[in-house]
Amino acid sequence: MSAPALDAFREAARRWTTGVAVLTARHGEEVFAKTVSSLCTLSLDPPLVSVAVDRRSPLVGAVRADARYAVCVLGARQEALARRFAAPGAGRALGLFTGAPLRIAATGAPVLEECLAWFDCRLHAVLPGGDHALLVGRVVAAGDSGPGDPLLYHDRTFRSLASLPAPTPTGVST
Repeated sequence: MSAPALDAFREAARRWTTGVAVLTARHGEEVFAKTVSSLCTLSLDPPLVSVAVDRRSPLVGAVRADARYAVCVLGARQEALARRFAAPGAGRALGLFTGAPLRIAATGAPVLEECLAWFDCRLHAVLPGGDHALLVGRVVAAGDSGPGDPLLYHDRTFRSLASLPAPTPTGVST
């Protein structure tokens, strides 16, 4: 793709609003976490979710090695966590992360305590996706923490539903 076409692709992709999640995994004594905006529910039977991660990330190796991971959907008040785990190298630690309360899910994958919702997965497949690896997980367990607004990502900015302009009524004449 030419440079102008690649720039146009990036600009168009920035217009897609997504939720924000943190992918977590454990391998040995190391815990990994990475902010992602590519979560997709794929199937109900069997229950499958996918997430894309830079194929060079050590997190991909950890998921391949242990064949389990969790995806934690972030709430509107968790922007600081999203930023922390988006920074290169910030999502790898020996033992559990300090400042980010975790619990261990059924598979042994770490789950962020205060996330809006979570999916505990066993690795189903790793598919090539250009410069990313597409991790497909079979959901073993899932849950949520009750009502709450999601953290959103749009045009290189974290947002919440409260920060969006009020919708304009349609079909109403004045």
